[in-house]
Order: sequence, then C-alpha cells, then structure tokens
Amino acid sequence: MKMQARALRVNCSLAQKAWGKLARTSLSALRELTTAFGVSVALGDIQLIDGRWYITHAGLLRIAQRRRCHGIRSSLQKDLSNQSSNQWVFKATVYKTPGSKGFVGYGDSNPSNTSPLVRGAEMRVAETRAVNRALRKAYGIGLCSVEELGSLSAPYRSQTEPPHSIGHPRSNGSNNGQPRLRDQLCLLIRQHNLDPSLVKAYAADFCGTATLKEASRDLVESFISKLATTAKNDRDGLLCKLNSYAQPTEVKL
Repeated sequence: MKMQARALRVNCSLAQKAWGKLARTSLSALRELTTAFGVSVALGDIQLIDGRWYITHAGLLRIAQRRRCHGIRSSLQKDLSNQSSNQWVFKATVYKTPGSKGFVGYGDSNPSNTSPLVRGAEMRVAETRAVNRALRKAYGIGLCSVEELGSLSAPYRSQTEPPHSIGHPRSNGSNNGQPRLRDQLCLLIRQHNLDPSLVKAYAADFCGTATLKEASRDLVESFISKLATTAKNDRDGLLCKLNSYAQPTEVKL
C-alpha cells in the first residue's frame, strides 16, 4: 500500500510538471490508472493530449510483462496490404497464458493516416497498432493508444489545397480529417523533454510571426519537421537554440 501511495504521489507530481495544473477529472483518472495498471508517467506509459489520457506502446508492453504475458504473435495480412501504395494491415494475437486462445487485434497504416515523421515506416506503424489493440483487449485497457491516434497523423494534402492558419478551426480539428498540429508538437516536446514555452518562442520566430497561432499550416508543418530532425540528430544544438529564447532572470539584491 505504501508503494502504491508513493507511485500515486510521484505520478501526480510529474504529470503536473509536464502538463501544468490538471483538471480534477484528469487527476482522478490518473489515480485510477495508477492503481489498476501501475502506469508510470516518468517512464512514458501514458500521455495527456487535449485533456484525455492515452496509453503508449511502451506502457502496454510493461503492463503485459508485469501480468506475465505468455506471448505475442503478429502477421502481415497480405490480401489486405499493398506494397506499391504503402498500405499495410497486420493481425496481432496476445496469449495471456500457454493455453489461451488469444486476443486478436488488427492495425492498418498508410501514408494518409501516418505522420510525415514516420514516412516510409508504415509497415512498422501498422504492426505496432495491431499489437496495441490486441494488448488493450487482453488486459481490459479502455484507453486508446497514442500510436493509434488519427489526430497525430498528417494526411497528404494536395499541392493545390489552400493553406490554413493553425488558429483556424479546420487546421486543428478533425472534421475534415486534417491533423492536429498542436498534438504533433506537444508529442515531440514530451518525447525529447523540451521546454514548451521555449519551443513556442522558437516556432514563432521560425515562422516569422508574433505568435504561433498566427502562422500558416505549411510553416508550422515545416517547423515540426525541422524540430523532429534536430532533436534526433543534434539535441545539444537544439537545446542551445531554445535557451537563446529564455527570458533573462532579474537578480534581486
């Protein structure tokens, strides 16, 4: 009980450091998830996006390991896949015990429902989504997984389609299948442990606007792509760049 109480305190503390002051419903849900599944905010088991909790692939695997999952089998569904168009469908089966009949989940992926950040890796994304769905069924996890989120995908847009402002409802909504750029940016910030305020300042400067909301979708997409590449290949350089946007602290004598 003491360990569980400590885990609750740590998760709540880290969550509020990462995402700011949480709503009472979000904190309550976090407590339930910590108690039921032993998720860890520090290990990246869950993510908070638009006020909702989502489980991650890593989190699902850790839950399966703790529950002594017997095995996971995945297979490509060739009849439903098309290599020329990068359309992939996988079937995954989770066996909780040696005699289990298995819990089945399917996952699909193509260039229209994956982020440009993983372009060319559609096959791996499809397998991950299938495994995630099977694991969620097997262990009764009602949360959608981050990897399954359509809002974190960036569908192809024709070159003739006019750009939209990130502040416009169409640019950050899902009514027309457009991606939520804010979600993509927030995910990168959490993945690479970056300072959100400094990233926003850098983004506005990159886009040449006073605030990020005033930037066009195309500029924001370019910034997200640059941020992802730099964070992966030159994190130290990125941190130096971000620190240049920090406000000087007044020293009180």
